[in-house]
Amino acid sequence: MIVGRHYQNAYVTRNVDKAVAEFKQRADIRTLLETQVSVNLWTPQGEGVGVQKLAFVWVGDLQCELIQPIEGDVLSLYRDALPTDDSLTFHHVCQLVDDWDAFMARVDQQPFPVVLKGGTPGMLEFLYLDTRDWLGHYTEYCWMVPDRWAAMGGRPA
Repeated sequence: MIVGRHYQNAYVTRNVDKAVAEFKQRADIRTLLETQVSVNLWTPQGEGVGVQKLAFVWVGDLQCELIQPIEGDVLSLYRDALPTDDSLTFHHVCQLVDDWDAFMARVDQQPFPVVLKGGTPGMLEFLYLDTRDWLGHYTEYCWMVPDRWAAMGGRPA
């Protein structure tokens, strides 16, 4: 299932700071947001809190999300994909959907398992489908209110 608007390529790394430095040298960055967050996540193995260091690097209308898992059992989706060194490894794409409820109504009708969910209801919600057998990577779907999209550096469609 591919719906929505592709806006993000995401990478995992052991060193977000190094990755950001490389983007600053090699890319025409429009917006850069860096943070460390603690988020409540659901996985098929259970719920928990994951701490991640993140950078959102906008190059034109493409966001490159850089993810460094810090702690939390629920972060195995990222941790299992980490390279052995400080390089970047491609992890997933993200599709922005306009109507979360309509999207969620379709999730049970498609063949790919949900492997991660999180967000803040009414503000920003996301989930990952395991599309690796089909596409070679995970596919994230995200919905957010317009103010949150603008705060993340997004432009109107």
